[in-house]
Amino acid sequence: MAEEKQRRSPAGVATEAAPPPATPLSVGEAPPRKPHFPNPPDPFNPDPATLRDQWRYAIRQYSRWYSQAWGTAILAGVSFFALGWFIKGSNPLPSRARDGDEDSGDSSSLVATGQ
Repeated sequence: MAEEKQRRSPAGVATEAAPPPATPLSVGEAPPRKPHFPNPPDPFNPDPATLRDQWRYAIRQYSRWYSQAWGTAILAGVSFFALGWFIKGSNPLPSRARDGDEDSGDSSSLVATGQ
């Protein structure tokens, strides 16, 4: 019986078997464990020079991402406008005047027609 409670480690040293858990686990239940943080907080605050460098780096990164987002949005808008022009064969933006109206710049004609 004493041999059953002892196991041999890879180094050949006898160790005792782990005691069974205090409360039995039901089927599908995981044993409780301490939370593991992939990026734990610093144990102390860094010096001001390091914080200043980190802040400057963060501002540069944010500025780069912000400008890239605006550039991507503008490029997408121009691309969709060009695609619409290619598909329609003319300006894809709707105009306020109908195709048959000659004086499209006159706002009084729009009021008179009820538009």
